[in-house]
Amino acid sequence: MCSQDCHMLSQDGAAPRVSQPAWGGTSEADHVASGNGSKLFPWDKMRLPKHVTPVHYDLIIHPNLTTLTFTGFAKIEVTVNQQTTSVILHSKHLQITRATIQGGKGNSYAETEVMVWEHPPFEQIALLAPEPLQVGQNYTVHIEYSANLSESFHGFYKSSYRTQEGEVRVLAITQFEPTAARMAFPCFDEPSFKAQFSVKIRREPKHLALSNMPIVRSVNISKWLVEDHFDVSVKMSTYLVAFMVSDFKSVSKMTRHGIKISIYAVPDKINQADYALDAAVKLLDFYEDYFSIPYPLPKQDLAAIPDFQSGAMENWGLTTYRESALLYDSEKSSASSKLWITMIIAHELAHQWFGNLVTMEWWDDLWLNEGFAKFMEYVSVSVTHPELKVEDYFLGKCFDAMEVDALNSSHPVSTPVEDPAQILEMFDDVSYEKGACILNMLWNYLTADVFKAGIVQYLRNYSYQNTKNEDLWNSLTNICPIDGTHESQLQGDDGFCTRNQQTSSSSHWTRRESLEVGTMMNTWTLQKGFPLITVMAKGKNVYLQQEHYMKGSHFSPPTGYLWHVPLTYITSKSDTVQRFLLTTKTDVLILPEEVEWIKFNVGMNGYYIMHYEDDGWDNLISLLKENHTAISSNDRASLINNVFQLIKFRKIWKISSFNIFKNLIDKQSWNDEGSVSERLLRNSLLLFACARKYQPCVDKAEEYFMKWKESDGTLRLPSDVKAAVYAVGAQTVQGWDFLFSKYRLPSFNTEKNEIEVALSISRNKEKLQWLMDQGLLGDIVKTQDLPHIVVFVAKNPSGYHLAWKFLKENWNKLAQKFELGSHSIAGMVIGVTNQYSTREQLAQVKEFFSSLDEKSSHLRCIQQAIEIIEENIRWMDINFDKIKLWLQNNKI
Repeated sequence: MCSQDCHMLSQDGAAPRVSQPAWGGTSEADHVASGNGSKLFPWDKMRLPKHVTPVHYDLIIHPNLTTLTFTGFAKIEVTVNQQTTSVILHSKHLQITRATIQGGKGNSYAETEVMVWEHPPFEQIALLAPEPLQVGQNYTVHIEYSANLSESFHGFYKSSYRTQEGEVRVLAITQFEPTAARMAFPCFDEPSFKAQFSVKIRREPKHLALSNMPIVRSVNISKWLVEDHFDVSVKMSTYLVAFMVSDFKSVSKMTRHGIKISIYAVPDKINQADYALDAAVKLLDFYEDYFSIPYPLPKQDLAAIPDFQSGAMENWGLTTYRESALLYDSEKSSASSKLWITMIIAHELAHQWFGNLVTMEWWDDLWLNEGFAKFMEYVSVSVTHPELKVEDYFLGKCFDAMEVDALNSSHPVSTPVEDPAQILEMFDDVSYEKGACILNMLWNYLTADVFKAGIVQYLRNYSYQNTKNEDLWNSLTNICPIDGTHESQLQGDDGFCTRNQQTSSSSHWTRRESLEVGTMMNTWTLQKGFPLITVMAKGKNVYLQQEHYMKGSHFSPPTGYLWHVPLTYITSKSDTVQRFLLTTKTDVLILPEEVEWIKFNVGMNGYYIMHYEDDGWDNLISLLKENHTAISSNDRASLINNVFQLIKFRKIWKISSFNIFKNLIDKQSWNDEGSVSERLLRNSLLLFACARKYQPCVDKAEEYFMKWKESDGTLRLPSDVKAAVYAVGAQTVQGWDFLFSKYRLPSFNTEKNEIEVALSISRNKEKLQWLMDQGLLGDIVKTQDLPHIVVFVAKNPSGYHLAWKFLKENWNKLAQKFELGSHSIAGMVIGVTNQYSTREQLAQVKEFFSSLDEKSSHLRCIQQAIEIIEENIRWMDINFDKIKLWLQNNKI
């Protein structure tokens, strides 16, 4: 007998229902303690044992898009590394009907049915072998099972869309990262258990099946059933397996390297696929050339999924996307949409090397996948689409990361995790944005050529393998050092160093010691947070000090935090970038002569902030007043960000920023002219002004909205002004209803984001409540969009209390739909509460989250939310009266 936490399958294949165990109730802890002579589940750890490893999976998957169920057959070839009497693997919500083991030396025993025990808390099953499995032998595991298509956004799940005629059509799609492959087939669902996969999909003749590899043949099983056989995959992790069944249409092109690129979308929207197709062709060609490693598959499909929780997913050979992350209408889509689509495609295609070809060993080093993919977005798009000027936006990613990383509740880039919720929490700004920013800092430190040579060596050395932090650092350290002539040297294939022909002035680092990359970078990946560098210039001496920067004076920074900081600086005497590696808490930099001003962290290429003591700030302010172009726009932005971090006058900013921007707002034209950055600025400024009731903006937007409404939505509005026009139009009940009627139409698909924002900032509380309720139901408003809608409503003065009430009342439904630990849940928790600034609000937040179960109450996002509210309260205590007086004196 087993405990309540494990279920046994008898040898005749009759399985007790998972929710109704066939034995008496026992305590949840019984799987680790014997009771009444019962047998125990043979494994007591969350991570799988290494006793048995998979070599090859043969999968047959048969989804039924009418009953919303599927059946499966998994044939897994395994190798035994340590003698064992059980095979432990993952399974979640799968009804196993039969399991056998076959093989051994010379196939010593025939296929034999085995008992299957289930342990739901760890999402594991155990196949109990009739005799010990021998080391070095190959065996074959056969498992037959069935399940429901998931109602969430992970596993093998149901998606749907409406045609232009209003017909609802259903498709089935997978989303496995990080731990949901086990919801589609029993498997060794950890990144290090790489194997090859042969997939067969059964479908109706009217449908199309896709998987990671191309179809090699299709077999007609019956008049109403076709079985597609896909080619054998390369060796890969389970979370990268993908398959889908739909009625999608496609467009295709070939890359210069002979790879077939295809975009798949619902039939009514395939005409919006051309931009993504061209971008994907350019980007895949770029990566093959940049990495000097061929893309190993014959095709790359990109599919636009109607229901998708995240932005996109890098499944090898079949990347999947939100529709808004892939589909572009040249007549209706905004400049920000084009930028976002390009960056996301670049991100997912970078993953085909960073993540797919070379994969982190475990989720604690997720940043090796996501930080690199985020960094490579900018490297690739700056070359393939220079008109987008993506380098202008990288800075913002580092600022975003610092907002989170300055909290005491932040975490190191590389953090131990174990259970699925902890793993999901790793998909945050620290892994993505901070990961990218410290890689950019390392790129700047090593020089572009050395960095590129190192990562190419890393990819070559560990192809089809798994890695840890130190493997990357070793690959970068083994590149030849930079010599005293300031010329970078690269290690050739023969192991000897060859001098690069280009001389790089950026290669010189004052006080540079013989320092391994790992020694330096461990200070950035194994510690949370970032340093504040304080500078004080006295004559030619510049005194430097570093400390761990954290928001809120009530936190005491952990002792012993020390970074190896690659400082860069320019001065009033020289605009040549100088460099100094700070490895101690304090140091002194000696200049060749006295200077009027000194600016550190040139171009914001370093992940640290600066404070200039004595007259350091005054000198920089004087410089900017006299000639703001004396330093770059990135340098100006980094100075402003540093001031924001140090002085924390964000509340003043929110109140007074309108006056600061008034002149710029008045200069905006109501069209789509200008560069991408100018168009993005126009979009933001006009929405900002209209939302704050700036009358000239409101009048213009009302005029546009009335003309658009009178045309029944057929009048073409400039893309850059739509957000402002919709926001003003939605302020009346009639306008809101008209806007929502257009939101429901497929022809407005590319404008849904702008319309959602407008609907969410209405002052009508009934409309706001109804909008969130519909998002939860998922019929009229897609549930994938609910997290953003809830946050928009929370930022609305008429809706913040509604959003908080909605979050509390629907917590269990939201957690089930989006998963605990997910970015969606974290976004709602922080987005709903981050403007709270009273002790009463803090008490309410603490009371609610402490009432939840342990898994929920211990989420990192809850710690972050509480910390942000505490900081807001502290700020209000210190500054409220001062700000009130300042506003009165300045008549704001």
